[in-house]
Amino acid sequence: MPGVLVLMGSGETSPTMVEVHRAATRELRPGARAVLLDTPYAFQENRADISARARRYFAHSVGLQVEVGAGIAGADWVFSGPGSPTYALERWAESGVAGDLRARVRARQGVTVLASAAACTAGLATVPVYEIYKVGAEPHWREGIDLLEPLGLQAVLIPHFDNAEGGTHDTRYCYLGERRLSRMERELPEGTAVLGIDEHTALVIDLESESVRVAGRGGLTVRLPGSAAVLPAGTRTDLAGLRRLASGAGVAPLPPPPAERAAAPAEVTLEETIRAGEERFRAAEAEPDLVAAAQAVLDLEAEIVKWAADTEEDAGGVDQARELMRLLIARLGELAADSGRRSTGLGHLVESLLALRAALRRQGRYDVADALRDAMRAGGVQIEDTPDGPRWSL
Repeated sequence: MPGVLVLMGSGETSPTMVEVHRAATRELRPGARAVLLDTPYAFQENRADISARARRYFAHSVGLQVEVGAGIAGADWVFSGPGSPTYALERWAESGVAGDLRARVRARQGVTVLASAAACTAGLATVPVYEIYKVGAEPHWREGIDLLEPLGLQAVLIPHFDNAEGGTHDTRYCYLGERRLSRMERELPEGTAVLGIDEHTALVIDLESESVRVAGRGGLTVRLPGSAAVLPAGTRTDLAGLRRLASGAGVAPLPPPPAERAAAPAEVTLEETIRAGEERFRAAEAEPDLVAAAQAVLDLEAEIVKWAADTEEDAGGVDQARELMRLLIARLGELAADSGRRSTGLGHLVESLLALRAALRRQGRYDVADALRDAMRAGGVQIEDTPDGPRWSL
């Protein structure tokens, strides 16, 4: 089996990460055994729905038939994602899954993909996100399963590193913010680095060749007390280089050239799609162009379908998109009604002007009749004289 470790900052079941998943599974044998560990969200009432959406995503977007369960021995591919890091840690320690995950990485066999909450557990210590951010516990660490130790990395891993949901308050660094992370860093063993993975971004490590790449939209931050190196998406290095960075002895590799970055544009997020769709609708509304406005709504609906499998619970992006779509559809109805009223009024006006033009022609006042026709054409009304009488169109 190929040996690959993929650590994702977020977006693990969204369109932004499809190509990362496909690349990681390209070398799997036909009929490979794929296991989804639902442990991080197993306490949630909608557990079955989250698993079903994830299975549909991997089947339709990646071509992988996934089973949900806790037994990962001999699995070709293992995935775990959103939920509570500490809930997963406790269950994995009790069941032996934590040891199985470490064994996979140590043996450098199989594809192992950890994202969001599950990625939090990959270092020597774990951020208890729910307890600190949502319950108000004092900032502290919990012991991690440390999948990075077999790779020679003394580090903690923090997903959602560039999160900006807080708006007026700092939610970077997986909702910790700078104040709390700085305090927590002082509690780490000396020489421990923070590996921060941005949202919709993945750190992909080929365990056999020891090659490392950053994929997706954001970057990987290697943070030490007093310094930080950022490896943007597209950067390629190796484990030795990453180890040097994490120890403070290395220099960050050069980012990929602009031409290479432009050749593989990153997928847009749902939030960006919502914003762009609303702007397109408003521009069409201002024209007004009902066809373009309707197309903006249809495009938004297509994006909702694409993102329906996203299992990120906190973002609420699909619900937000649906709410916007309902508002735009209602506005589209209002525009259609306004257009109908304007068209009816315009029709009465044009017919009256055509009757006036016919009267002028009967009176031999062709110059005035022609001037009236030219004025109507300048106003957007095209007149065609036929044996059956004049016809007009916009």
